[in-house]
Amino acid sequence: MKTRTSKATGAAAAIVAIAASIPLAINAYADPEPAPQPAVEIPDPQGNCDPFKAAVPNWKGLNDVPVSKALASIPDISTFNSAVSGGLNPQVNITSVLDNGPYVVFAPTNDAFAALEPAQLEALKTDPAALTKLDYYHVFLGLLGPEDVHGQRPTQEGAEIKVEGKNGDIKVNDTAKVICGGIQAENARIYIIDKVLDPASPPEPLTPTLSSSSSTTTTTTTTSEMPNAEVVPGAEAPAG
Repeated sequence: MKTRTSKATGAAAAIVAIAASIPLAINAYADPEPAPQPAVEIPDPQGNCDPFKAAVPNWKGLNDVPVSKALASIPDISTFNSAVSGGLNPQVNITSVLDNGPYVVFAPTNDAFAALEPAQLEALKTDPAALTKLDYYHVFLGLLGPEDVHGQRPTQEGAEIKVEGKNGDIKVNDTAKVICGGIQAENARIYIIDKVLDPASPPEPLTPTLSSSSSTTTTTTTTSEMPNAEVVPGAEAPAG
């Protein structure tokens, strides 16, 4: 009995030793390390952007933040940022709307706001409807860079703006010039402009309309071809 028990105990110990020496199969099937993702290339904004880059050295990092934070990070447009974030008038804060973009935002410089008539600037501070109208007139839906932003664009205010040119030579409504454009935020493209856009002065349409002379000619021709056209007394009868 002792011999048989000793043999059984020895066999069990041998099995345990063999099992311990076998590597776990799971080690052979470990998940591979994920491949590193390539860095996102942030395109340079276009125009006279050296002052902007000097004021915002980490400007490429704006690509990772919503537009409200991007606007607040640019010192030269602090008045506009105040206008959209409740600083100019506590009743007007549209940052939550802007952060739900995509949007193109035309941001006038501090000098552009300083050039407004004092009474006009004061009205923006005291009239929330006027300020809201102005804010939304500087914004339209889209994520358009400096090569593609041109066109007749319906703003969030409702009226249209006209954008002409591309890259470093862009004008808005024939009067405002883009100083530095195509600055990338997470959900927007920002264009710093040198004038405040006036929603009360929309631009002329980009699509040409028929001239009055062309319209007159068309009307006259159509009337003369009508079979029952009335002949004016004294008018010369047609030849033949």
